[in-house]
Amino acid sequence: MNNSINRRTWIKSSLMAVGTMAMAPAFALPKNKALAAYQPDSILNEHIPAFRYDEARLVAKLNANENPYGPSPKVIKAISDSISLGNRYGHGEAKVLLDMIAEKEGVSPDHIMLSPGSSDILEKVAFVQFMNGGNVVSADPSYMSLMNTAQKLGATWKPTLLTGDFQHDLDAMEKAVDSETNLVYICNPNNPTGSITDATKLKAFCSKVSEKTPVFVDEAYLEFLEKPEESTMVGLIAEGKDVIVARTFSKVHGMAGLRIGYMVALPERIESITSKVRSTMGLCVTSLNGAIASMKDPSFITNCRNMNTECREYTKGEIASLGYDIIPSETSFMIFPIKMEGQPFMKGMYDSGVGIRVFNIDNKPWCRVSMGTKEEMEIFVDAFKKVTA
Repeated sequence: MNNSINRRTWIKSSLMAVGTMAMAPAFALPKNKALAAYQPDSILNEHIPAFRYDEARLVAKLNANENPYGPSPKVIKAISDSISLGNRYGHGEAKVLLDMIAEKEGVSPDHIMLSPGSSDILEKVAFVQFMNGGNVVSADPSYMSLMNTAQKLGATWKPTLLTGDFQHDLDAMEKAVDSETNLVYICNPNNPTGSITDATKLKAFCSKVSEKTPVFVDEAYLEFLEKPEESTMVGLIAEGKDVIVARTFSKVHGMAGLRIGYMVALPERIESITSKVRSTMGLCVTSLNGAIASMKDPSFITNCRNMNTECREYTKGEIASLGYDIIPSETSFMIFPIKMEGQPFMKGMYDSGVGIRVFNIDNKPWCRVSMGTKEEMEIFVDAFKKVTA
């Protein structure tokens, strides 16, 4: 009963914080086949399209947080030049990339593990940490990949609601840690809210809690910040803290389909995985060379970040002018509550050629839209006006 009250209190304070509704809805998840629950206890659910659509016909694909500008021309050339090496394993290229990442992050190469995207890291860490059960502490709502895998292995999920300004409730998370906690997961910036938790507070939290259990910080969207180096938790690893950081080339690097990511952690954490499964064997030589080329092209990353910010501010302004309040985002997407049912809204947007995601947060529909090009965001705004008119 207290848990339900806490959820209602959170959603009321959160919605009032973005200025949308004066009263909070009662917590009750509908039993609707068009809704997919990430977990039965979560306040987050997703609308699954209850209609047929052809994604190839979308004129603005804004549903997967993909970088519309990438990969960079230098990455494309590097991959093209690497095709002739397809008969060879990429161990040499993997070592080059490992060394480059280690230098960038300020740690030795034995602190780095490569992977096909960061989702692979989330799952591998879950397998290693929860082979014998235990529990995982994370925010709700948040990105559920690791928690889903952990629960499939028999672990228990201990969710903590975000604060009223959509940051991780670090005090509540610390209190939730007990003798059975095998991992704390933090997505920062958070998905699907796009919000970021204060770096100074998070560093203090990670430093303290990692003395009890590993803290996993998913920084997939961190490089969309103007100064990501000021908000990363990698420095704690260099200090010997049991913190795990995941990064990916899928977002700002524009390489989502090429599947490259990496983990920064203490060598013994890396060893806990590589002693059971091999990491670089899942990587192809073309993608490795593409990632190397991308790291050598910082101007492309800067341009992508700037264009993403421009489109985000444009879209935020347009939607806000219609009377909607958007959670302040530091990512390549934004989310806001809508004033109509989720399914007809989604169908209307897809019928207009615009792909978006619709989530239910405590039984109220929210639109999450990825940032595309300026032209695509103008298409989104026009479609949104027509659908919600």
